Amino acid sequence: MVTEADPGDSRTSVWLAARPAAPTRRRSEAPSGLDRERITTATVRLLDAEGLGRFSMRRLAAELGVTAMSLYWYVDTKHDLLELALDSALGQQRLPAGPPPRGGWPARLRSLARGYRRLLAEHPWVAPLSVAYPNIGPHARAFDAALHRLLGATGLVGAARTGAHLAVSQFLSGCALNGCGGTVRRAAEAEFALALDVLIAGIEAKAAHTAAARA
Repeated sequence: MVTEADPGDSRTSVWLAARPAAPTRRRSEAPSGLDRERITTATVRLLDAEGLGRFSMRRLAAELGVTAMSLYWYVDTKHDLLELALDSALGQQRLPAGPPPRGGWPARLRSLARGYRRLLAEHPWVAPLSVAYPNIGPHARAFDAALHRLLGATGLVGAARTGAHLAVSQFLSGCALNGCGGTVRRAAEAEFALALDVLIAGIEAKAAHTAAARA
């Protein structure tokens, strides 16, 4: 899910920064067996196992069996690596392909929201990172595109559809802020389901009003 950057963070997102290539004379010095994908995968694994509070470049390097300095051939800062890990985790959620069948958008929206909540439960560190970083990587954008397709099937247009998109995005952002992930209790699940039902009912009511006005 695409969220806004932390206002206090003046760094440039890893997804916006142009990373210059290493000088030709030094490319042979790059550590063998490493690449961004392998480093990012190991970061996700380490964050899952030990949590965000214990994560460091040194611990990651030990996990990979390399020196900490070796990692900086592929990322400029720890923040860049955490952004990469965040988007990698978001990519684990299966997204609906194509527009929903006629009248089928509420079920798909429920599935999308519940999938995001499960993701937060499986990776508790995703919630704080999704608030701290711009969250504009390719998987976050794919999530946003899937949400756009769903809301396109509601019949809402213009400002009404924009408002519905904002409402769903803020609902899921609030889920991250208020710890909808972590240990999922039955009561918390019921509260989430009720809130989601209210949100969908509001969108349905607005869509019905729009359709009646057109008629």
